[in-house]
Amino acid sequence: MTERKGADRPTACIVLADGEVFYGRGFGATGTAVAELCFNTAMTGYQEIMTDPSYAGQVVTFTFPHIGNVGANPDDDEAPEPGAAGMIVKWDPTEASNWRAAETLSAWLARRGRIGVGGIDTRRLTRAIRLQGAPHATIAHDASGDFDIDALLVRARAFPGLEGADLARDVTCAQTYRWNEMRWAWPEGFVRREGGRRVVAIDYGAKRNILRSLASAGCDVTVLPATATAEDVLAHEPEGLFLSNGPGDPAATGAYAVPMIRGVMEARDIPVFGICLGHQILGLALGARTVKMNHGHHGANHPVKELSTGRVQITSMNHGFTVDSQTLPKGVVETHVSLFDGSNCGIAMADRPIFSVQYHPEASPGPQDSFYLFDRFVGAMERR
Repeated sequence: MTERKGADRPTACIVLADGEVFYGRGFGATGTAVAELCFNTAMTGYQEIMTDPSYAGQVVTFTFPHIGNVGANPDDDEAPEPGAAGMIVKWDPTEASNWRAAETLSAWLARRGRIGVGGIDTRRLTRAIRLQGAPHATIAHDASGDFDIDALLVRARAFPGLEGADLARDVTCAQTYRWNEMRWAWPEGFVRREGGRRVVAIDYGAKRNILRSLASAGCDVTVLPATATAEDVLAHEPEGLFLSNGPGDPAATGAYAVPMIRGVMEARDIPVFGICLGHQILGLALGARTVKMNHGHHGANHPVKELSTGRVQITSMNHGFTVDSQTLPKGVVETHVSLFDGSNCGIAMADRPIFSVQYHPEASPGPQDSFYLFDRFVGAMERR
């Protein structure tokens, strides 16, 4: 690239492990970050996406160009800190224009220590991810525009990747806590409930709106860390067990999560409901296998077919691994499939109220077509 000086000098760059370099304009925090690169097709909810713990170890390329135009606010965080290592966008974020905005996206990123890169041909980058798979990359933001490309390339190539990575330990809660906040509703906002069906939720990187959805459906939720044992779960005498979303390789997290799930299922005949990573780990506990996808599913417009009814739901997704439906054992049925590529999106035991889905029925962001699954979980508990 010809060196440029002054106002048009690049202040950020993306270096892929194959040696390709993209130059752009930095915003948010300065510094460098190394991660897997993915793309997300959602048109709304960039703050919820960035704070989804499932994005740990990843940098998100947004295909929608107008990112940052509604600013950021405390209510839209899905976790205390961003899960994603950084973001890549087409247009530089504009000044916030929304009555809920408390700060600009750039200021929010800077305060959270996350890098943003603007001015990138995101369509070209997305095509590269689709064709070649999710690459390892280093992103850098330096106001002076001084980049050691060779050093950044070495870091990208040294990144170990997400296969074999147990990232749930990094994003789970430190200790057990209760959750009773329900979903946001006008004009009250977030209202709390008391009582309900006793549910233990395992936090592999749980989004707040999942916990709110459980509370809104009628659950009294106790959240346990990812490393909780079957004895820890049973000590709370739950009426149901919930397995949350989260990042990393399900097989790695499954080393300690699978024995817990099997122990609970053997000790108590209670409903079990899993989402995303929780779905994958439940699949492992039931005897199936999981595999790494080429570029995963990340967006809020994914069509999923429920096989028992033929109904198609538009769903929100964020995952880079999937349950291999060809390995489902006898007694476990496939319930949902992706209409994009036919990959598995749901499983259930044929003779017990144990089920899970790959997508996010709580949305945030995304459609709410699948909220009925929370009601199904509560209904299963009521029938016990």
